[in-house]
Amino acid sequence: MSQWFGVAPVMQSPDQYLEGSPLDRLVSATLLAAGLTVLLARGGRTRTFLQMNGPLLAFFSYCVLSILWSDYPFVAFKRWTKALGNLIMVLLVLTDRDPPAAVKCFLARTGFLLIPFSILLIKYYPEVGRGYSPWTWTPYYGGVSIGKNGLGIVCLVFGLGSLWRLLESLHSREHPHVGRLRIAHAAIVAMALWLFWKADSATSLACFLVGGGLITLTSRRGFALRPALVHTLTAGIVSLCLFGLFLNSDAGLVQAMGRNSTLTGRTQLWEELLRMTADPWFGTGFESFWLGERAKWMWENHWWHPNQAHNGYLEIFLNLGWLGVALLSFIIVWGYRNVVDALRRDPETGRLKLAYFGAAVLYNMTEAAFKGTHPVWIAFLLAVTIVPKPSHREKG
Repeated sequence: MSQWFGVAPVMQSPDQYLEGSPLDRLVSATLLAAGLTVLLARGGRTRTFLQMNGPLLAFFSYCVLSILWSDYPFVAFKRWTKALGNLIMVLLVLTDRDPPAAVKCFLARTGFLLIPFSILLIKYYPEVGRGYSPWTWTPYYGGVSIGKNGLGIVCLVFGLGSLWRLLESLHSREHPHVGRLRIAHAAIVAMALWLFWKADSATSLACFLVGGGLITLTSRRGFALRPALVHTLTAGIVSLCLFGLFLNSDAGLVQAMGRNSTLTGRTQLWEELLRMTADPWFGTGFESFWLGERAKWMWENHWWHPNQAHNGYLEIFLNLGWLGVALLSFIIVWGYRNVVDALRRDPETGRLKLAYFGAAVLYNMTEAAFKGTHPVWIAFLLAVTIVPKPSHREKG
């Protein structure tokens, strides 16, 4: 929020990350309090959700426990409360009396605002929608975000939502305004593709193509009812992307996306970070690795001043150790089973869950997405969370 309004401090030193922004804290605290109030008012449904999604509670509980061994426990606690807001906001959507309708409203209303507004800012308000990299002074297109990667993430999450609604409308004639629905979501998908091209966000575009492919293929009649086909399709697409990114990068996918074989310097960074690991079992504490002397050393030795590992699984390892990686791995396996089960019970919603799951797991390979208030992390939580069946009283 503070960065968008231009009141955030310019981060010229890693120590400035210790303070953060008072405006951001105020907004986060307000939203957190409002969300908790609503969830408490929904008592029974909230309690059922928490009971059915134990692995997520275990992960967030371990995160707050890891604050005990952080070098900066107060900073880590503030970051944990912000991360907890993700789970609260996801529960707000999914504890609605009609969760599928709530998801559609959330994605449509947010996407219809952010994506067209980004185009408006880029084309007619360049002082807001465009910028220059502070390190290379090359121009970038940010739209409503503060950088090209942020714009790519917006297009990824909400572009997939509109693609899902568009394909759904092509297979259904029950909606009273199906023609208008198709035109609206087709326009959003087209805008998202144009913004992908302007932003040059290769990771987000690749994940959008993966998620879009999963939605399209699982839309075929009877596909969702055959789990073996779903497993094969998901494993095949993700494996192909991983092979292109890491095992055959000199020959194909990475260069086709306009990147070099070191993933724009990420592989060298990963090697350095692994050598800096202090406690491989428990890590440095929740989101505490990029603080203090470690961050200063990285800034002194890298002109581009990294503040994340650019690999979400490595980021978890650095902050939470092997125990954190094990908990996240369990959530991924548990979550995938939930996604496949949702695809079987409710193919319409299950397609979006599968797309978000596949896109998030892949995106986290080259960016640290499973942290903070990252939209990809929120999309992942939407995908893997178990939604209980409504009671007869709620149906009535």
